[in-house]
Amino acid sequence: QVHLVESGGGLVQPGGSLRLSCAASGFTFSYSAMRWYRQAPGKERELIAEITSNGPVTTYADSVKGRFTISRDNAKNTVYLQMNSLKPEDTAVYYCSTRRALRDYWGQGTQVTVSS
Repeated sequence: QVHLVESGGGLVQPGGSLRLSCAASGFTFSYSAMRWYRQAPGKERELIAEITSNGPVTTYADSVKGRFTISRDNAKNTVYLQMNSLKPEDTAVYYCSTRRALRDYWGQGTQVTVSS
């Protein structure tokens, strides 16, 4: 059974940094692409970063490119999102996700609030 657990969110001042983690279980992590999404109040869920199983290759939304870095540790079955130069508009619930057999799986999310 696929299980994803995000952690690392919190309150940070503008310009600050946070590192989110997503611990995965129930599937072969090293063979799976992983994604980070976020959803701000009143907005649709937004794909912000993806990392493939091979390479790995990373892609980013324009809104976070140059500030956020996605990475993975296959030995720990964990994907990370390093977030630097945070802005108030980065405030959202952040989710990790993976797709298995054409179905998307999600964690419970972790709240990130950027405010002075």
